[in-house]
Amino acid sequence: MPIRRVVPNVKSDKFEESRSFYGDFLGFNVGMDLGWIITFVSPTNQTAQISILRSDQSGIHPNISIEVADVDAVHATAVARGLKIAYPLTDEPWGVRRFFVVDPNGLVLNILSHLART
Repeated sequence: MPIRRVVPNVKSDKFEESRSFYGDFLGFNVGMDLGWIITFVSPTNQTAQISILRSDQSGIHPNISIEVADVDAVHATAVARGLKIAYPLTDEPWGVRRFFVVDPNGLVLNILSHLART
């Protein structure tokens, strides 16, 4: 399973403080800002990222996002293994197809692929 990036998701309502800390202090760029989630991206390594979110649109807080090449194949494997799916495989309006799975430690993982742009 090719993994494209892994992003920690920090739950917070301190968006402006986070923007100053990660942007001004550490030098990250804002890669995405949907109002409820901001993803900061390293200017020198595009896969080095961190997301700050108020709350996920699903109502569940994913602890880590993992972008994979084929989310459908990973979902099928998770289902075949009987893993706990916390959020169903869904095409989201912001351009990703994703599902949430719970790891053995109780962490919620957001497994996703970007949808093809048409």
